[in-house]
Amino acid sequence: MKYSRKQLSILGIVAITAFMGTFLISSVNIALPAIEKSFGLNAIALSWVITAFLLAMAIFLLPVGRLGDLTGIRRMFKIGVIIFTAASIACGLAPNGTWLIIFRLFQGIGAALTSTTGPAILVSAFPPKFRGRVLGMSVAAVYLGLAFGPFAGGIITQYLGWRAIFFIASGLGIITILIAFRFLGKDTIPEIKGRKINLTGSVFYMFGLIALVYGSSKIPETFGWLLMVAGIIFMTIFWQVERKSKLPVIETKLFTKNRLFAFSNLAALINYSATFAIVFLLSLYLQKIQGLSPRDAGIILVAQPAIMAIFSPIFGSMSDKIQPRILATAGMSICTIGLVFFAFLSATSPIWLIIILLIWMGFGFALFSSPNMNTIMSSVDKTQYGLASGSASTMRVLGQIVSMTVVTFSFAIIIGNQTIERVSDPDFLSAMQWGFISFASISIFGIYFSYNRGKIRREN
Repeated sequence: MKYSRKQLSILGIVAITAFMGTFLISSVNIALPAIEKSFGLNAIALSWVITAFLLAMAIFLLPVGRLGDLTGIRRMFKIGVIIFTAASIACGLAPNGTWLIIFRLFQGIGAALTSTTGPAILVSAFPPKFRGRVLGMSVAAVYLGLAFGPFAGGIITQYLGWRAIFFIASGLGIITILIAFRFLGKDTIPEIKGRKINLTGSVFYMFGLIALVYGSSKIPETFGWLLMVAGIIFMTIFWQVERKSKLPVIETKLFTKNRLFAFSNLAALINYSATFAIVFLLSLYLQKIQGLSPRDAGIILVAQPAIMAIFSPIFGSMSDKIQPRILATAGMSICTIGLVFFAFLSATSPIWLIIILLIWMGFGFALFSSPNMNTIMSSVDKTQYGLASGSASTMRVLGQIVSMTVVTFSFAIIIGNQTIERVSDPDFLSAMQWGFISFASISIFGIYFSYNRGKIRREN
């Protein structure tokens, strides 16, 4: 297929934004020990530098996806880039750890607006038979950001300081703003009766998610358990409100009546829950236990996302011809095996073994991600692209939060309020190993949902 100039512009804009977000996430992971030293944060507070960004994304992804369908996905995308860029500048200027975490929340809001509308913009600009291909290209940009982030973040942190990472991200944001306003165009919004959205459920969703995530960091205190229970109650109320709403933020019938959509989203949730914290844990492990510099640790961590970037477009194109569930299930199985091996890392594990495991995980994740996204976007009507994209992005971010929550829980139980720098090596390794055991156990359920989702119907 020969793409038009408009299609190439849209693909480029979405890809740049996808790259920008993941570049920041992966580079900040490498900079965490430097941030810890700069602000004196303990292990749990340090995890909130990552979790705050993800929590804000998770809170806003669902409402943004629905609002995008009704008010314009391109408009939401542009607003998101502006918020993300401004928050990136603020993060670079943060005077202490508390303000850094607050600015990361705003950064997450901007990322929510762009990540949920990006895939929707893509599938609306390309014919159905090429969805897997262009989504694969977009996913490849995500993984290029993940691949380049650890390497660049390590060098930037070592020679320019961690604040420079945020200033560079804001520079990319300014470039994206200029390109988006020049080439993205305006929305053609369909007429929908009763356009007012009931956001009551979103309030319960927001407080429920905050209670669950913050509560996990307070366990084993009684207050932490009470917050966890409150979070579950709020999330249950959210589901009931959305189920009865005439124009809900999340279409619950898609989860109860559309098996293909529901199981694909659950598979994504489980996959990200089991894999996201790998880079977070290994970044600390390589610098604390193996004694590597930020630059050298970043170079090693490039292995996984580099493989993802190479193979995601290939498997995305394959999913246009082969039933995606076959590819995705194979990818989930590969990830599960890799997580089991990660659980056996020790202070004397050779670097070459870690690199091989990262390559193995990268191949498995690429085999899962693009075909799974293709299935989600192909399982709904074109008037629900924003909703489906927002749902898929929400599953990804909720999975990332679950992954970080598992780590936070392990740190809270084994390490407590100590800093990573002061905790003993055996205690850190114990917390890391329990984390990987938990991830491998979670991933097994993902294999079931991935395989039993059903088949997609091919469109001409």
